[in-house]
Amino acid sequence: MADVYFASLRARSHRESKVQKIRRLFDAAGFDEVVRPGDLTAIKVHVGERGCDTYINPVFARQVVDKVKERRAHPFITDTGTLYAGSRADAVRHTVTAIEHGFDYAVVGAPVIIADGLRGGHWGEVAVDGKHFQSVRIAGDILAAESMLVLSHVKGHDTAGFGGAIKNLAMGCAPPSGKAEQHAARPCLEGENCVGCGKCLQVCPQAAVTVVDGRARFNPERCVGCGDCMRSCDLGAIEFDWTTEIRPFLERLSEYALGAVRGKPGRVGYINFLLGITPDCDCVPWSDAAIVPDIGILASTDPVAIDHASLDLVNSEQGFARTALGENLAPGEDKFKGIWDYTDSGYQIAYAARIGLGEEAYRLIEV
Repeated sequence: MADVYFASLRARSHRESKVQKIRRLFDAAGFDEVVRPGDLTAIKVHVGERGCDTYINPVFARQVVDKVKERRAHPFITDTGTLYAGSRADAVRHTVTAIEHGFDYAVVGAPVIIADGLRGGHWGEVAVDGKHFQSVRIAGDILAAESMLVLSHVKGHDTAGFGGAIKNLAMGCAPPSGKAEQHAARPCLEGENCVGCGKCLQVCPQAAVTVVDGRARFNPERCVGCGDCMRSCDLGAIEFDWTTEIRPFLERLSEYALGAVRGKPGRVGYINFLLGITPDCDCVPWSDAAIVPDIGILASTDPVAIDHASLDLVNSEQGFARTALGENLAPGEDKFKGIWDYTDSGYQIAYAARIGLGEEAYRLIEV
């Protein structure tokens, strides 16, 4: 059973501010043992797509940076390039977006280094001997770091069900080619809804779509399964076969997460922020209304346990009406399945535990 440390959001003095609680969580979770003097320490964050505003507050990231510096280590803020076209598709635009969102040196006290290089070509192979992958592709500068602290904004996700530490490791530590390996699913046209408008063609980052005889056509050899076409279609003409694709996707995700930490035993820590819990990943260029109240902040050295605790805490809340949460509003009901009814959040945790990424059972300790 893994220890997961929890800080609520109640505060009646300066000693109970969120920044002070982050520093206490760092100590309680034993991150002094994770980060050692002289380390180059990766602070893995998601800086948010331009237009999103629910990414982790850079002031919170600064507290982690300062604690790492107190350990006489050398922190850097890091992320990797995206599979889809957007404001983080290469290291130049990614860095600009990070700075626009407050992840500059003046605020966070550490440089931003995009870990997979200028165009996503800087990565190495890590053996995982999994069901889907013998080896996975992990960004080179994450591999090179002696220690890593993974800061995750817990929120929904249209394929994973929800995103926390496991997804941050899997997608966030992989170059675009590794993200493509994880997605793997391919879209298809649903019924006769397609009118050949070409929106999917315009957003496809791989030029895998053409319009023939007034209908979209997908080239399976070029498609990487990113889902941009589905999200762009106002008519709901594009679908994935989630009845067969969800669990294999979650297995691939978990195997990539395992690869991201392999080679760093005892040298990775996790902080999950249960704030602004929105329906979508911070990869989308907007932020929808939160589906439950803000809950608190968690810290652990176990990515599976911290995600399991996060999921349980979200599900224990009363959901908000007039949000994307169409059902499962009552305490105890699966909130993320209430948004994306085809998803399977619990399987992500169960499979990750099965392959040795961490412990599914946890002990919640309030600090």
